[in-house]
Amino acid sequence: MSTRSIPPGFHPVRHDRLLQEQVHDAYKSKGKLHDPTVCPQCGAYFHDGRWQWGTAPAGAHQETCPACHRMHDQYPAGFLYLAGPFFQAHREEIMHLVHHHEQRERAEHPLQRIMAVEERDGETLVTTTDIHLARGIGEAVHHAYQGELEFHYNPEESLLRVHWTH
Repeated sequence: MSTRSIPPGFHPVRHDRLLQEQVHDAYKSKGKLHDPTVCPQCGAYFHDGRWQWGTAPAGAHQETCPACHRMHDQYPAGFLYLAGPFFQAHREEIMHLVHHHEQRERAEHPLQRIMAVEERDGETLVTTTDIHLARGIGEAVHHAYQGELEFHYNPEESLLRVHWTH
């Protein structure tokens, strides 16, 4: 197509560009939350652009935080699988590390929580409300005990699976 045949003010559409599909996460806020907002389930409050622990001012708006929303729906963001003969022999010690790491992270980041711990087919499954917590726990266990650590991230679902075996 020559430039003479394009009417003035008309911009042809380019079909050679790939459009990046936006990731849809139902557990992230659709818009900006009122400041302050308090979660009626856990008491965390949103202030200065982030969820935090503390006492929300009187008259704060109420909205369920993403972590409580995930827990209510039983829809984890992170899955941590712990398995292997070494894990079975040291399960109590390793699980103490898992819970200690979660408590330390949760103190600073209210949205990072363990949802459940389940035994399945000789392995332990720890589900979390946040992908960063699952990754952090996996890295802490690997740092302390070595073994094999694998990450499988699904960006379309904002979901992380972490496998540690030893």
